[in-house]
Amino acid sequence: MSVQLKNIEDPLKKNIEIIKPKRSVFDLRLREVWKYRDLLFMFVKRDFLASYTQTILGPLWFFIQPIFTTLMFVFVFGNIAGISTDGQPKILFYLSGLVIWNYFSDCLNKTANVFVANAGIFGKVYFPRLITPLSIIVSGLLRFSIQFLLFIGVFIFYYFKGEVIFHWNATIGILPVLLILMAGFALGLGMIISSLTTKYRDLAMFIGFGVGLLMYATPVIYPSNSVPSKYLYIVNANPISPIVETFRYAFLGSGSFSLMHLMYSLICMLVFLFAGIIIFNKVEQNFMDTV
Repeated sequence: MSVQLKNIEDPLKKNIEIIKPKRSVFDLRLREVWKYRDLLFMFVKRDFLASYTQTILGPLWFFIQPIFTTLMFVFVFGNIAGISTDGQPKILFYLSGLVIWNYFSDCLNKTANVFVANAGIFGKVYFPRLITPLSIIVSGLLRFSIQFLLFIGVFIFYYFKGEVIFHWNATIGILPVLLILMAGFALGLGMIISSLTTKYRDLAMFIGFGVGLLMYATPVIYPSNSVPSKYLYIVNANPISPIVETFRYAFLGSGSFSLMHLMYSLICMLVFLFAGIIIFNKVEQNFMDTV
């Protein structure tokens, strides 16, 4: 007697994932990133809480850092160096630049160290590695929100003192675009540097003061119209400059707003972001051999 066997579908096959060590560098697996979105939010919570866990002042550090930095800028650049603040109150002028700059610099510094800092996790369990730098960008957005509220509070204080007026106009609506540009730059540059530091650890030493040097080439502590013409090309070549200038123009009325300059920033951001994702995608397949 012959028995005919039928193919029985294994119900567990739908939950099986095949992890391949090698794949195309253009295979970004964005759908997989979306599937692990719960892990992304868990990392965001971890990064945010780790900022003030076991500290005395806790979340107040999100306010203390920009306040003390602003006061130092007022003393050094405003009072001693006498750098123009475009007729704006010194504290408000410097704080407006610091708020948007801090978001970029914090995200860049942490993303640039993502491979080395998370080597222990990467070596034990599989998940889309792109989740980790993305979580840094999102948690940085929470810190920006807190410091932005500080900026708004300082603006209201000077408004009631009669030292500033409401210049807020339609460009305020472009704030999400400015944040996307800053996030894209931090993510792209950070992933490029992080990928390179798996072999060249010297870059990790460079990134700290490199970001500080970049700030001086960005109109954070000075208005762009105060830069001598022979040096203005340096500021204009910096794709971060139009973002800071537009932010300041939107809320204070000083600075400048140019769609052409913002388009330049957008193109540069897309180039860095694309290059960063491709390089990151290639390195993450075998970085455990070098870290």
